[in-house]
Amino acid sequence: MGDLIVSEFMTLDGVMEDPGGGEEFEHGGWSFQFDRGPEGDEFKLNEALESEALLLGRTTYEGFAAAWPDQTDEAGFADKFNSMPKYVVSTTLEEPLEWNNSTLIRENVADEVAKLKQESDGNILVNGSAQLVHTLMEHDLVDEYRLMTFPIVLESGKRLFGGTSDTTTLELVDTKTVGEGVVILTYRPERQEN
Repeated sequence: MGDLIVSEFMTLDGVMEDPGGGEEFEHGGWSFQFDRGPEGDEFKLNEALESEALLLGRTTYEGFAAAWPDQTDEAGFADKFNSMPKYVVSTTLEEPLEWNNSTLIRENVADEVAKLKQESDGNILVNGSAQLVHTLMEHDLVDEYRLMTFPIVLESGKRLFGGTSDTTTLELVDTKTVGEGVVILTYRPERQEN
């Protein structure tokens, strides 16, 4: 069974919206104000290389599909992103999807993701995808959060936490500072014993 890893760029006040600047958010591109350094780049590379598949919401998928197919790099990040299976949660996208190895999930999201996890031998990586992540949280499907936290406060924008009805206790399993004060926090949800 695979682990579902939610990996996000996040501000100190929990905003995850449009770190790359491809959407129409007034603060879009905020992550580019900071150099995450070679260690931060290596973290993201290893995360991709260790993953078996991507799980994305429509907005993140469209942004990635517009950018990644034409990218190349010596480290192999682009090749990995382009070649791995991609599962896209959307009720508005039409098939066939443009980015290779993409499969559309239209309904029963929690059940379909649980089935993906059951059938997977490796990590399933989720980037961005705020609405999808909230659904995954609500259904207790997230196995790990990797939060690349940037030293900026935006005071507006979509937040990673706050979109679910239950309280979640997290266990800090790793912390690392990279680049210009960027902190990578890794948490696992504490599972309640029945």
